[in-house]
Amino acid sequence: MSLRYSAGVLLFRRTTSLEVLLGHMGGPLWAKKDASAWSIPKGEYEPAEESAREAAGREFDEELGLPVPDGEWIALGEVEYGSGRGRKQLTVWAVEADLDPARVVPGTFEMEWPPRSGRMAEFPEIDRADWFDLDTAYEKLGKGQRPYLDRLRDQLG
Repeated sequence: MSLRYSAGVLLFRRTTSLEVLLGHMGGPLWAKKDASAWSIPKGEYEPAEESAREAAGREFDEELGLPVPDGEWIALGEVEYGSGRGRKQLTVWAVEADLDPARVVPGTFEMEWPPRSGRMAEFPEIDRADWFDLDTAYEKLGKGQRPYLDRLRDQLG
C-alpha cells in the first residue's frame, strides 16, 4: 500500500472566537452525515510534479471555486493518517481571511452511482462550506485532520 500525498489550506478568522472554514464532503455517501463529514479544502498531488504549497492553492481553488485569499501562509506541517484508500500524508497551511461561504462554487467529481449500476453521476466536491469555532470544528472534521486545529491554536498563541 503506497503513501498518497494531499495538501490544503485552512482559512481562519477571528470573531468573538477563532473560527475555521470547512467544506462538507459532497456526494451521496456523505449527504446525510454531519459529524466527521467536513474537511479542510484539500486534495491529492504528485510530489514529483508540483510542490505541496502549489497543490494546496490549486486544490483550494478546485474545491471552492475561489482562489486562496491574500494573506500570510502559516505552515501547520504534515499529518499521516489512514483513509478509505490507504495511507495519506496531508500538508496544511493556515491563512487568515474572511470568505463568504455563499460565494463558493464547488468543483465536481464523477463516480458510479448507484453502486454497481454502470452509470456515472457527477457530484460536487463539497456541497456546502461554513465557519465553525474550533470546538465545533473538532466534531465536524474527520479525525485525521483534527490535529491541525490544535496546531492552529498553538501557532496563534
